[in-house]
Amino acid sequence: MFYLTEVEDYVRVEPKLFGLPTAEAVERQLKEIYNDYYDKELGRVVAVIEVLSVDDGVLIPGDGAAYYNSRFKLIVWKPVLHELVYGEILEITNFGAFINMGVMRGMIHISQTMDDFVSFSKSNTLVGKASKRSLKQGDLCLARIVAISHKGDEPKIGLTMRQPGLGKLEWIKEDKIKKAKEAAKAAKAEEKKGKK
Repeated sequence: MFYLTEVEDYVRVEPKLFGLPTAEAVERQLKEIYNDYYDKELGRVVAVIEVLSVDDGVLIPGDGAAYYNSRFKLIVWKPVLHELVYGEILEITNFGAFINMGVMRGMIHISQTMDDFVSFSKSNTLVGKASKRSLKQGDLCLARIVAISHKGDEPKIGLTMRQPGLGKLEWIKEDKIKKAKEAAKAAKAEEKKGKK
């Protein structure tokens, strides 16, 4: 889930930025610090939005940089259990698929790709035995976050597509059309019953 968050922290501005106005130097340093930054509590930093305030700098002996107590706004994305996510299949493996969710990537175990017996084909696709539905690199999908592990530097996000309304976008459309046809058929049958 995306959040707009306000942070107050001391920002270490390197000497290479000393010629710039202080607020600009702090902003450039923040963009460098928070580029590709992830924290378990904060989430993945997407962008530094604005520097709200910068106090006077502090110099620490032995360190050539200056430290500025600053308040700034960030846009972050933090994975939340049961959240719906949209993404593109990056890679298919014999144990499942990796999906690019824009900010991070998640993994869908082969057993969570569809309500069917799924096998890995030689053409790098996952294929359902009964439904003949296939999942390949580049497919657009809707999934739900079912697991988040914070072991290591990057979180590991587990996803499922085995719930109604989830899966490859084409499957979702097919299911909607099928349900609409079934509802129309049931309504016709009910109408005929009422005429008798």
